[in-house]
Amino acid sequence: MGDTATVEVRDAPERERYEITRDGLLAGHLDYLLRRELIALVHTEVDQRYERHGLGTQMIRFALDDARRRGLAVLPFCPFVKAFIERNPEYADLVPADMRGRFDL
Repeated sequence: MGDTATVEVRDAPERERYEITRDGLLAGHLDYLLRRELIALVHTEVDQRYERHGLGTQMIRFALDDARRRGLAVLPFCPFVKAFIERNPEYADLVPADMRGRFDL
């Protein structure tokens, strides 16, 4: 049997974070700071009840895709975001070239 849960990710700019819900319940969030053409992704948190369901990965992918769509450069201060970019190098170009060394990318 597969998981039939409804998962949604959205930007919540009034709270400066991306949020992920599962069946309408908040399951996690990714805090950010947005300044002009730059978004600093600073902290990812997923409720313990939803760990190991891939929700953090879905939320990070959504945030990075959103940054690309909006033409934003990304600073991956959150270790989970940095690790995601390391595993998915197609997102490395979102980190400004002169900042990649700071994040060991």
